[in-house]
Amino acid sequence: MNKRLTARPWKNVFIGLTLLFLYLPVVVIIIFSFNTSKMNILFEGFTTKWYGLVFHNYQIMAALKNSILVGVISTALATVIGTTGAVAMSKYQFPGKKTLDKVLYIPIVIPEVVLGISLLLIYSLVGIPLSLFSLILAHVTFCIPFVVLTVRSRLVGIDQTLEEAALDLGANPWQAFSQVVLPLLLPGIISGAGFSFALSLDDVIISFFTTGPASTTFPLLVYALVKTGVTPEINAISTLLMLVIVIGIALNAIHQVRKMKQEG
Repeated sequence: MNKRLTARPWKNVFIGLTLLFLYLPVVVIIIFSFNTSKMNILFEGFTTKWYGLVFHNYQIMAALKNSILVGVISTALATVIGTTGAVAMSKYQFPGKKTLDKVLYIPIVIPEVVLGISLLLIYSLVGIPLSLFSLILAHVTFCIPFVVLTVRSRLVGIDQTLEEAALDLGANPWQAFSQVVLPLLLPGIISGAGFSFALSLDDVIISFFTTGPASTTFPLLVYALVKTGVTPEINAISTLLMLVIVIGIALNAIHQVRKMKQEG
């Protein structure tokens, strides 16, 4: 008992140091978004002007618009294709199913630089020009496996007899799927879509190889600016993006707590 009490403070210290290591860079970005100095080397004073100027910066806004556009379209396509594939692989037997099941892991386990170069070579052979279209195709490629795995894990926990009961009660296969299975799959579909959007919005390496000069995304813009110095405007828009994400997570947590209370 005494050993446990003695070890507990050290555990708390270790957890605190781990959290500090993880979130200190985020705190630094937030602090320097209020810096009066454009050089962003030393904190010289407090100001909020960068939060107003960032919305008038055409370069940043254009890159952010591209990132959101690519993220939304690629997430929508990956979610539809991935959900359809997950349901088909879980319910039906077809030639090559085991092989396809293993191939799905390739975009997840191989290095991003390898996938990026491979897609670039394919685009060159097929004749697809580097643009937002090629970038969306690349993002759909690496997002589909994550949707498939997320939805399939949700399918495992669904009682298959519910769909059979709906069929016995007179529903056709589509009605049984859309009115019974799909609502139960919705949490997995939403999780897969959210995961895909986060991956798409955050990607740098694959986007570097598969996009054109006129379709720069926000991560690529930040990567390019690192060479000359990240300005407080970048810190400001990054802080706003983090704020939106935190609010989204908080709202989802509140919704889940309310749902659990209603079910309880």
